[in-house]
Amino acid sequence: MPLRFNPVPMAPLDSLVSFFRPRQELPDKVASHSPAILVMTDFRQVPAITVEPGVSIEWALQRMKECGVRMLLVTNPQQQVLGLITTTDIQGEKPMSLGTEYNRRFAEITVREVMTSYEHLDVIAMENVLKATVGEVVDTLRRVGRRHALVLDFDRHSQSNAIRGMFSFSQICRQLGRPMEDMVEVATTFADMEIALNG
Repeated sequence: MPLRFNPVPMAPLDSLVSFFRPRQELPDKVASHSPAILVMTDFRQVPAITVEPGVSIEWALQRMKECGVRMLLVTNPQQQVLGLITTTDIQGEKPMSLGTEYNRRFAEITVREVMTSYEHLDVIAMENVLKATVGEVVDTLRRVGRRHALVLDFDRHSQSNAIRGMFSFSQICRQLGRPMEDMVEVATTFADMEIALNG
């Protein structure tokens, strides 16, 4: 005798609606001794925002504003990471000097000309993230003088290494409940970092 199934109720869609998007629920509050994974943006849960190297920095800056981010991954058509570009890169000295030296408008300068190329990027291995604390990540960012750090992991799907996620200094500061200005001024030793984070 064949199995009988009851139909699933359906109803008309009577208004315009949006749709669910991937979203990572990071905790609102962390401490310096909390696991670093709690402040990492995971690209398996939140899509990475990307930009092509040939577009203008003006367009890239607008994309950052629309997406509420301060960093974009620069990718090629094969979705390989060529580098990254931040608001600091766009609003810093390099575009100004390019504009002055070559008599070019801001909108004529491309992402390729001001981005940080992958050859100049350091990454943190995911296996080290899993052993690290928030305070250690903050200290690492301060020591290398960066506001972002990329996380590298092995992708079983492609059977190769890939960017798994990133750390954002401003995101970490929000979760720690500390102004960025305070965090920038803390001393370089880890002991002083602990005092500053827990003060």
